[in-house]
Parts: sequence; C-alpha cells; structure tokens
Amino acid sequence: MKQVYVKDVKERNWVECPFLVRDKIMAMAKNGKPYMTLKLMDRTGEIEGRVWDRVDEFSSRFEKDDFIFARGKASVYMGKMQLVVQDLERLDEASIDLGDYLPTSDCDPAEMEARLRDKVANIGDSHLRRLMESFLADDDFLRRFVMAPAAKAMHHVYLGGLLEHSLAVADLVDDVSGRYPGLNRDLLVTGALLHDVGKIDELCYARSFDYTDEGKLIGHIVIGTELVEDKIRDLEGFPRKTAVLLKHLLLSHHGQYEYGSPKRPKTVEAVILNFLDDLDSKINGVRTHIEREPDNPSGWTSYHRLYDRYFFKDATPANEVLSDQADSRPSTDQARTTPQPAVKPAAAPAKKDATQSNKEDRPRRRANKGFTLGEQLRGKSLDLFSTENSEKE
Repeated sequence: MKQVYVKDVKERNWVECPFLVRDKIMAMAKNGKPYMTLKLMDRTGEIEGRVWDRVDEFSSRFEKDDFIFARGKASVYMGKMQLVVQDLERLDEASIDLGDYLPTSDCDPAEMEARLRDKVANIGDSHLRRLMESFLADDDFLRRFVMAPAAKAMHHVYLGGLLEHSLAVADLVDDVSGRYPGLNRDLLVTGALLHDVGKIDELCYARSFDYTDEGKLIGHIVIGTELVEDKIRDLEGFPRKTAVLLKHLLLSHHGQYEYGSPKRPKTVEAVILNFLDDLDSKINGVRTHIEREPDNPSGWTSYHRLYDRYFFKDATPANEVLSDQADSRPSTDQARTTPQPAVKPAAAPAKKDATQSNKEDRPRRRANKGFTLGEQLRGKSLDLFSTENSEKE
C-alpha cells in the first residue's frame, strides 16, 4: 500500500514512493544538455518531476502510464511543488492498487446512483422515464456511467466526475424550471442526465485519463446521440417529436460550432441546457485550478491558459470584512472623547507576485479528493477499464 501521497509532500522533503507517470516529456536545455519532465500522480493530485542527470538511462526504464518508484527532493518552483528525481525504477503493476493512483469524486458513488434513480423516478413524461429506466437496467452502461470522469483536463477530471456533473446540471434544471413557466422540465432533466453520456466511450481511464480512438474520431456528442437513438429504437411507441427534441439537446449542448457543437441551440430548453452545462463545468474548472496550488503563497493563482486569466483566491466575503471593520470601530461617544491617531500615509503598493508574470505549467490533478471510490477500487484488476491506445491530442 502506498504510504506517501502527493498531498503529503512538503518543501525540502526527501521523497521515496511510487507514482503513476501521467506524462513523460524529453527536452533539451539551452546548454544542449537533455532533461526530462514528468507528471507524477496519485489519487490526491499531481506533482511535476524533473530529471536533470542520467536522463537517457532513466528514460529507457519506463514509459508514460507506467508505475515507477521515484527518489528525490521536493522544492517549490513558481508556487508549485516539484520533485527533482535522483533515481527511479519501474514497478510491476501486479504490486499496484489502482485505488491509490486515480483521483476520485468527493461524492459517494452509491449515493450518486441513488440520486440518479430518484431523478428518473420523478420524470413525469412516461416515455422519457421509460428511456432513462432502460439505461438504468443496462448494468454495463450503469457501471461505466458511475465510474467515468467527465473530461480529460478541463472539469470533473476524476473517477465519478461524469455522474457528479450530470446530476449537478439536472439539479440546476430544477432550480431554473420553477423560474421560467412553460419549460418542458422532463425533457430538460433527461437532457441534463444524458448530455455527456457519450463520454463513457469517448474517454479511457485505465491509468491516466485520455481519449479513445472512437473519442478522437467521432466525439462524445455524436456517440451519445447514437446511444440514445439505440435505446429509443427498442422502446415501442416512443414519440418521434420527443426523440428529435431530446437528440437536439445533445447535439447542441456545446452551444457554438467552434466549441464542437454540430448544431446550435434552437429551442428554449436547448439554450438553457447549454448555459447550465457551461456554468457547472466552469465553476468546477475554476475551483480545481484554485485548489491545485496549495503551496503558492500568492493571493492569486497562476495563469490559466484556457480561461486566459488569473483567479483571486481570497474567499472572504465582502460583508464579513465590513462587519469585522464595523465591530472594531469605536462608538460615537468614544469617537468624541478618544484621541484619534494621526493618519499615516498609505504604504507603497506591494510588488506584483512573480507567479502572475509567468505562464502556468499544465494543470495538475484535482488535489485531495475523497477516497470512497478509491477504496472500492483497491485491489481490483487493471482490466476493469478500457485500455484502448490513443495518442495525446
């Protein structure tokens, strides 16, 4: 069993422990000397590894997605923890517990499945409810739907992330449906639960998260639409109009052509689903970006390339600050009788943190995730997941 996790690594620690190699990059320094950059991960997060010496020798010992035992010293560079690897060796996967290495949702999978079943039971439209019940009756589908991540890098990048995201969007549908009369709530809930269903085949997650060949060639939007069509075809009397409206939700939920959407939203329900999906995915992505830099002393995150900005990390509510200031003010009578100190000139503005002037490294895994799903995976065969080979996009 793994004893030291990424979240436990502190600056100046000497680290000796196993990791999963999420990425392996060979490069050349300005002086012409080769070096190697590694993305080392476990279920609590990711740490960058750097190999400066014996690069060719170490590189020949392992490949991306292998497990290695690394020895090195930890240090903080540009606000991020880094491991300078002095020695490493490849580990036999037979000695590995998968649950120690893949990040998992904070939500209990059994509780999420129960919430899913409750959502389905509360769909009033009998045809849409029958469709969702046909998905729930498919044991292989349900196992993968509960287990899959929601993405490779952007949001909900952990086991159980797909179902967590789908339920969150369905909850937002219930919030919005009460505000706008006339919406087809049952259609929207069904669309929320199924909008990313194609990701069970788009993504593989036997080791690190990546795209399958099918995912690269077709994509989850088309895959999901085909899955829905296959289920509908087996349901006698399913209304054609309802099928078309539901498939439009899936085909348009990315909103714009440039975001990979085959169609743009052309119903009110499709417009709503597009915005709610975007809302939940962005909130999770921003929070993950903030949480992954616990060693950065700055009040701001590093630069996020895809969002094209830095994020402020101080979460103290403004009214709380004002309340604290108000409590510390003297009463009116005290102010009249108590001599007030002379006003001091404002201090010079603090120098901008160096981390804000540099572009970020590639995002690490979401740190410090819950272990419930990981514990369930402990000791399971690595053949549990798809192992399709796919190259990095």
